Amino acid sequence: MILGAAGTRLSADETAFFRDERPWGFILFARNIAEAEQVRDLVAAMREAIGRPDAPVFVDQEGGRVQRLRPPLAPDYPNAASIGALYEHDRKAGSRAAWLFGRLHAFDLARYGFSVDCLPVLDVPVAGAHDVIGNRAFGNDPDTVIALGRAAADGLIAGGILPVMKHVPGHGRAGADSHKALPHVDASLEDLRAQDFIPFKALSGLPMAMTAHVVYAAIDPDNPSTTSRRVIEDIIRGEIGFDGLLMSDDVSMNALSGDFGSRTRAILAAGCDLVLHCNGSMEEMRAVARNAPELSGKSAARALAALAARKAADDTNEAEARAEFGGFLESVA
Repeated sequence: MILGAAGTRLSADETAFFRDERPWGFILFARNIAEAEQVRDLVAAMREAIGRPDAPVFVDQEGGRVQRLRPPLAPDYPNAASIGALYEHDRKAGSRAAWLFGRLHAFDLARYGFSVDCLPVLDVPVAGAHDVIGNRAFGNDPDTVIALGRAAADGLIAGGILPVMKHVPGHGRAGADSHKALPHVDASLEDLRAQDFIPFKALSGLPMAMTAHVVYAAIDPDNPSTTSRRVIEDIIRGEIGFDGLLMSDDVSMNALSGDFGSRTRAILAAGCDLVLHCNGSMEEMRAVARNAPELSGKSAARALAALAARKAADDTNEAEARAEFGGFLESVA
């Protein structure tokens, strides 16, 4: 499991709970972030609590409206669609900007101790869908999403930060925000194959992925992908070919039903390797922990492989990279 914390410092109860339950990793949100030394201290305290200095610490740092680190801790970044607009005008420039986008995020995150960014978004929005994805996507066609998603992931990896592709097998058609309700997608399997699955299949070699809390009626009309063995085995593992570490989207989102114990059991029974819990509620985390066994078997092997994919940062000059990225943005302003 991957867990969060309630505030800017670990409470004694959180420290003891993490020490006893030993989550595989942690995730931070805006509520956990105040100033630079505090963030570094919190990340270090999480790792210290479980006795694993290499424990992955995640953050959603996409740019645009989904960005947990804000000035002065990190610059405000444009949304992915802005990079897509540049790519539409000039493919070489757009691809380079997407790589720099990832590489600059890596500079920002590494200085606070983060090791994983929940990026790239590989969803392909369609007309009429809810804007929960919207401009978080690089474009409205699979080829653009593939090219820019790959470049952004490569930029993160070049900076020593692991990427997480999301939201597999595709959130772009959802007519509702899965934070608030369970979306149902009625598209045919042929349509899903022709658009939604393609970016995930093209980037299936990335080390980690996050599921979509979305029902795909053509595959499993009764369960969202996060709790659907059919979606995970037949589509994500089978057709898409992803054999990396698969985590759920946040188990506390309203798209899922049942108590937190039943949600956790359903997620793991469906074939996810890890349950993600984000809001820091101790009562909810205890319920997740009671129902999440120790990582073992194929899931443990995937977790080790994911961590092994992390490389030392390259020698990119940060100031030069920021100046180059700023020039690209000015060209589409």
